[in-house]
Amino acid sequence: MCKHILNAQVAIRAPCCKRWFDCAECHAAVTDHPLRKTDEMVFACKKCKKAFRKDMTDYEEEDEFCPHCDNQYVINAVTPEARIGIETEDIRVDNRVVKDDRFRVKTEQINNIFDIDGSHMLG
Repeated sequence: MCKHILNAQVAIRAPCCKRWFDCAECHAAVTDHPLRKTDEMVFACKKCKKAFRKDMTDYEEEDEFCPHCDNQYVINAVTPEARIGIETEDIRVDNRVVKDDRFRVKTEQINNIFDIDGSHMLG
């Protein structure tokens, strides 16, 4: 799985080291050499798991589809966005992460009803 492009449809074979990567950033993160540029790219479709070659000098709109299963692999990339949040299970089952805005009044020993100060409860 590529952590840079969430919806990668193909894997790319790097012409320099002959290894498969999901994107150029994955290649840069793992290897110590730059990605070599070439006119012929080798792809592996993630839907049908078959490899195919494309000549990048004569690349047209119909070349955006896998020749084996017609999966469109040239799509707008979805990259992960940084955000802060809490990962939890279903809140209906485990609601410990839900903040309760109400507060409990710590009461001392109350002997009768006239000892309660309820002024903060009035509207």
